[in-house]
Amino acid sequence: MKQNPDSTPAPGAVTTPPQQVGEACPPRDPGWWVERRVWTEARLTRLTSGESADRVWFALADKTYAPANLRRAFEKVWGNGGSAGADEQTGAHFGRRAEAELQRRHEQLRGGTYRPQPVRRAWIAKPGSKEKRPLGIPAGRDRSGPGARRHVLEPIFETDFAAPSYGFRPGRGAKDALRRVDTLLKAGHVWGVDADLKSYFDTIPHDRLLALVRARVADGRVLARVESFLRAGVLEEVKGWRPTDWGTPQGGVISPLLANLYLDPLDHHRAAAGWEMVRYADDFVILCRSAAEAPKALAAGRQWVSEAGLTLHPEKTRVVDASAPGGFDFLGYHFERGMKWPRQKSLAKLKDRVRAKTSRLDGRSLTEIVADVNRSLRGWYQDFQHSQANTFTSVDGYVRRRLRSLLQWRLDGVGKGIGATHQRWPNEWFARRGLLSLAAEHAWTRTIVGLRTH
Repeated sequence: MKQNPDSTPAPGAVTTPPQQVGEACPPRDPGWWVERRVWTEARLTRLTSGESADRVWFALADKTYAPANLRRAFEKVWGNGGSAGADEQTGAHFGRRAEAELQRRHEQLRGGTYRPQPVRRAWIAKPGSKEKRPLGIPAGRDRSGPGARRHVLEPIFETDFAAPSYGFRPGRGAKDALRRVDTLLKAGHVWGVDADLKSYFDTIPHDRLLALVRARVADGRVLARVESFLRAGVLEEVKGWRPTDWGTPQGGVISPLLANLYLDPLDHHRAAAGWEMVRYADDFVILCRSAAEAPKALAAGRQWVSEAGLTLHPEKTRVVDASAPGGFDFLGYHFERGMKWPRQKSLAKLKDRVRAKTSRLDGRSLTEIVADVNRSLRGWYQDFQHSQANTFTSVDGYVRRRLRSLLQWRLDGVGKGIGATHQRWPNEWFARRGLLSLAAEHAWTRTIVGLRTH
């Protein structure tokens, strides 16, 4: 599953969050992020006391259906909004009778009578591509249970997860992964493997995944509920219901944890081989110091992936030289010759947003349109502010051309944002009306950073 830097990272982690270059990372309570309704101080001490890595945890089921845990899971899941699942139940529907529903869920889970409904499958367009990716939307009544189980299981596995993994992990995010790639490239790891797992979330073998869960969890009721979640099936509008013999649904509350668990051995395997890997969910790069190492890293990675029952995308997996033209894309950025800038799909996504907000048929005032465009520009800049300076000059030019075209259309019905329109509405004219200039914002940011480092 591809993630861009605008993805929202999960809160905190047992492991120390990645440190920014040049910054001191303040000491932090190792259990600051865990759900304290589940992990009391005594239990957390046992978890982080350095006990044997193969420790198995028993008697966890009662923690997963504890009313306080279910309520907290409900608050987190429904607070994020989301579409209705197979039961056509939205957050508003569930919320109106939340107390009764949560009590019923508690009793069903405690009695072992609860059975999850199939996941509704929707196909989501990939930005800048004609391809679509599947999204699994759980039924409304099936969201608090997996969330509560994640509260119980995530800290157990987080203590073992390898450092190169950044996606869907507490206290880590896309920007940390990008920072690590930057550091490795500057240290001379310019040869590497740009890898893409084909349909990863849909192809994880259930038996092997459950074996990894069993390695740390010995509570049969918890294991059974994880398995029932995986095998609940999917419901599509045209194809109807079909069983799920493999995979974990994208969109499921506990799916990111399970997906990371399955690839964690790969993280450890690469580290043991001496290769630097940076992984965000199923998107990863392996960086090496020499041209001779990279093909070996690719061959070893291909073998591991094959033995794990997965597939590397034949067209999107390749050996790359980041010091030469071509480079590679990772998490929305393009890395090449010591520089980085937004990849083409990231730029296309922004331009699509701007184009939609500057339509000639838009009846709003220019003030309203500028304010709306500014919101998109600010969000995009937060993700890509570390790009080459000419990136922002180019984006600014595109935005002003769109607005000039709109203004010209309103003036005479022609609507081209080039030629004389530049003299009629110069850059300063838009600046006086509050249009954000990314080039100016970038220059100001660099100035502030320079002042802080001197």
